[in-house]
Amino acid sequence: MKKLLALMLSAVLVFSCIGCGNAAEQTKADGELIPCKVAFCTWAGYAPVFIGIEKGYFEELGYDVEVVIMEDESTYGSAFVSGSIQALGQVLDRDIIQYDAGAPEQYVCTMDCSTGGDGLVASAEIQSVDDLAGKTVALDKSATSYFFFLQVLADSNITEDQINIIEMGNDAAGEAFIAGQVDAAVTWEPALSNCGEREGGHILVSSADYPKAIIDVLTISTDFLKANPDAADALNAGWNKSVAYLNENFDEGCEIMAKGLDLSVEDVKAECAGITFYDEAMNKEFNDLSKEGNVLEIAQMAADFWVEKGYMKSNNVDGFFDYIMK
Repeated sequence: MKKLLALMLSAVLVFSCIGCGNAAEQTKADGELIPCKVAFCTWAGYAPVFIGIEKGYFEELGYDVEVVIMEDESTYGSAFVSGSIQALGQVLDRDIIQYDAGAPEQYVCTMDCSTGGDGLVASAEIQSVDDLAGKTVALDKSATSYFFFLQVLADSNITEDQINIIEMGNDAAGEAFIAGQVDAAVTWEPALSNCGEREGGHILVSSADYPKAIIDVLTISTDFLKANPDAADALNAGWNKSVAYLNENFDEGCEIMAKGLDLSVEDVKAECAGITFYDEAMNKEFNDLSKEGNVLEIAQMAADFWVEKGYMKSNNVDGFFDYIMK
């Protein structure tokens, strides 16, 4: 509930700041790099950006990229409005909510998808999703974990009202499950892998079974893009080069990412085990709006979902994809 209130407050801040001057937005001067602050939380899925910085990929394209670690997603929308950040790595359906609230942002490319890094853990007596009927499940209703969970339920024979849902953050949900306080939980690493610390605890279903349920994307400030029309191209190309480097030099890439995130290399590698990083070829296919299951279709599904849940007023997300639709 705290996240929900914070998200609603963020929306208010976005609307209240619309029309404010963006002093932080800068344009290119001859021979100078354009400062570009990219924000995201501590998650390996976004961390190839550090590789791009370390290897000079963004500088080659004319941009001085700086990472800003922001753990509180409720601040993302207002940060875009104020111009304190120019780009953001975040899960797609959260961006759609921000966009609907008035955040001046648009999609650049997909960074990664969770393919095992998130999941539903359950006690020994729960061996199928149908077994959740009458059980207590901990999850965060204001986060993508809820979106993921309801997709899982849609493939079962039970409905949400047959389950006792206790709202808490993903980390707290995992800890509550391991402590035996709830029957099941939607959580992520490291609690996902550690669920066996509770006797009989196991992963009932993971994002590996729903590979497009949790997608992280890179977005850019619309105002910054207007001032710097090549900025989205530069971020897109820099990301693709960074992922290509990681794919070819995994150990060194993880060392760079771990340093940037202030995590151990072991922790970063553990997170990467449940992540599929989107490279240039994967983005090209996913961004092809003529193909089934493309990024716009996934975003539209998320928008329809959050409108139904009352988090969004409109399910029109076309403008969010202006960059790839041009």
